[in-house]
Amino acid sequence: MASLQATSCLLFSSSSCSSQRKVITGAISVPKLPKIGLFTPKIIPNGGLITNPIPIEKNVVPTTTIHQQQDHNEECNMTTQRLYAILEAVCDRVEMHDNIGEQRNNWNTLLLNSINMITLTAATMAGVAATGDSHLGLKLSSTLLFSAATGMMVIVNKIQPSQLAEEQRNAVRLFKQLQREIETVITVRVPCEEDVEEAMEKVLALDKAYPLPLLGSKMIEKFPKTFETATWWPSRQHHQRKNRDGLLESTNQSNGWSEEMEMEMREIVKVLKTKDREDYGRLGNLVLKTNKFLAISGPLLTGIAAVGSFSGFPLLAAAAGALATVVNSFEHGGQVGMVLEMYRYCGGFFKLLEESIESTLDESEVEKRENGEMFEMKVALKLGRSLSELRDLARKSSYSCLEGTQNEEFASKLF
Repeated sequence: MASLQATSCLLFSSSSCSSQRKVITGAISVPKLPKIGLFTPKIIPNGGLITNPIPIEKNVVPTTTIHQQQDHNEECNMTTQRLYAILEAVCDRVEMHDNIGEQRNNWNTLLLNSINMITLTAATMAGVAATGDSHLGLKLSSTLLFSAATGMMVIVNKIQPSQLAEEQRNAVRLFKQLQREIETVITVRVPCEEDVEEAMEKVLALDKAYPLPLLGSKMIEKFPKTFETATWWPSRQHHQRKNRDGLLESTNQSNGWSEEMEMEMREIVKVLKTKDREDYGRLGNLVLKTNKFLAISGPLLTGIAAVGSFSGFPLLAAAAGALATVVNSFEHGGQVGMVLEMYRYCGGFFKLLEESIESTLDESEVEKRENGEMFEMKVALKLGRSLSELRDLARKSSYSCLEGTQNEEFASKLF
């Protein structure tokens, strides 16, 4: 009996221990290891396992593609370097024209004052010599001074320093504009070969329009037979042309363009040709004739004064010298040559705007044009107008053609 109790106690204690062991074991949580997905087990009928590796895809770039990309990058890099070289040349020309313009402006002031002082001194000597017969030294001195003034006037009237200074100021402004255009291209996008060619053509066109030599065939003719506007842009013959009277077939906007906007731009071109360019051409011819008359009158008067002083007509010499001083002051002090160059530039500005509008409208594929809304805004800003004023001008021009009247309003409000 005692042995049975001992056995039952032993069984009870062993079962309780095992239950406690089960409880403790269930309370401990073993962290699960991450599954490695490199191999997947496959069960075969005989109970074995076969592990098949999962293929890992790799982006393998063909060698030819790598070489092509490297060649393209090298080509873009070379294009950018060439455009930077043109930009450096443009910056150098800006500095060059700025310095020379300041120098030629100083020429105009110094030569004007020197000639006037020489002429007035000679006229005073001739007037004093007229008071008696024994002033041979005064007559001789006034003759020499009048002769020197005549030679200096001929040279100054030939080169027109005030016009030269205005040419350099215009060249500086246009080269700075080209500099900003090149910098914008480099900043906004990767330059292409067409950008390099276009920049090169613009630089050469500006060099031809505003040369630096004072004399020779490269110099701008200061006294042409007829007034001609300045041309500082390359030819636009390479642009694709279409019928000038052709319009868009649809009124729906495409790339910002519509039939109404095309009609508006054509009316603006018509106003530029019939009003602005015609008016500046008339004023330019008037200033050109005035400049020719003054350029001839100054040396002629000082020459007459020199002959009068040498021949014994001191009063004639004094009067001619005084008139020569007035003519020289009006011509170079009033900078008639600068006014003529200003009209040349303004006429060229209107001509360039006309060609820009016409070449844009002549592009048959609307998608290749500049955005219509952006183009309209640029035209309005160049003419000093708002968009509403630009459209009103085109509307007035169209109505005047229909009614058979003449539009009296000019396109530009800046010049």
